[in-house]
Amino acid sequence: MASIDQILEDFAYLEEWEDRYRYVIELGKALPDLPDADKTDENKVRGCASQVWLVTDTGDGADPTLVFHGDSDAHIVRGLVAIVLAIYSGKRASEITNLDALEIFRGIGLVEHLSAQRANGLRSMVNRIQHEAVARVAA
Repeated sequence: MASIDQILEDFAYLEEWEDRYRYVIELGKALPDLPDADKTDENKVRGCASQVWLVTDTGDGADPTLVFHGDSDAHIVRGLVAIVLAIYSGKRASEITNLDALEIFRGIGLVEHLSAQRANGLRSMVNRIQHEAVARVAA
C-alpha cells in the first residue's frame, strides 16, 4: 500500500481531475480485500452512501498504535478508504487525534471534487477513526 507522502506526491504530478480519479480508483484496487467475516454491521461506517467497513487492531499501552483495515463496495470510495488508511494506520492514538485527514483531502483539492454523499461518507470515516483514537487514549 502506498504511503500518504507517495500519494500526495503522485497527486501533485497529476494535473487533470480525470487522471486523479483514475489514480484514486487504482489505490482502491491495490487495497487488500477485507475478509467477509469482517464485513459486519458492527464494522460498517454509518453515513456512507456506499457500504464501507473499518476494522481496528489496537496495540498495547496507554497510547497504543492503531492499525486500520477497510473496504468498500464502490471503486472510488474504496480508493478514498485507501487514502484514509494511508493517513492514519500505524500511528499512535494520540497522533491520530491531532491529525486532520480532511485537511489533507482539502489540500489536494479532493473534497470539492467529491459528490456531497461521498464527502459526507469521507467525514464519517474520519470521525469514526478519530473517535476510536480518542477512546484508546482515554482508556
